[in-house]
Amino acid sequence: MGTILDIPEVRRRISRLSVDEYHRLDERNENGRRTELIRGIVIEKISKSPLHRTIAALLYKQLLAQLTAGCSVWKEEPLTLADSEPEPDIAVTHGRESDFAKAHPTTAELVAEVSVSSPALDRENASLYAEAGVKEYWIVLGLEQKVEVYRRPENGRYQEQSLFGLGETIECGSLAGVRIRIAGLFV
Repeated sequence: MGTILDIPEVRRRISRLSVDEYHRLDERNENGRRTELIRGIVIEKISKSPLHRTIAALLYKQLLAQLTAGCSVWKEEPLTLADSEPEPDIAVTHGRESDFAKAHPTTAELVAEVSVSSPALDRENASLYAEAGVKEYWIVLGLEQKVEVYRRPENGRYQEQSLFGLGETIECGSLAGVRIRIAGLFV
């Protein structure tokens, strides 16, 4: 059984927003829930499980400890893209935090999403990040204890995709010296 959004007539009637229009909305929708803009559609953010929170915190700490000067690591903060404003679990950008006091970053060296309940959406967002020139995109699959790594964005698609398991280490291709042991994300 499909959803109402599977019906072409309904999809055509969705009222899309630009990033500027989205910026004029309140931080929370009328239901009091946080949202993000994906491909012009306002989507409610889902609640985070304890597993999601733990993995995101462990990855954040590992990245923060390994980053060189001139980079900033962000946790659940917006990236302003052409038709979207996602809030990835982790993003690493060139520049200091103060460089983004007036505008959100528009790309990143690395974006990571922790996926416990939404791997299909996170995989769909790969093209969104590739179009924005995000050099590397990771999907941390919480239940499978694996990490999908997407690299080399070109023409809105990543040209390289790899899968890493518990006994492996990811050498970040976009951030020199950053190495993440997969087992270190799953306690």
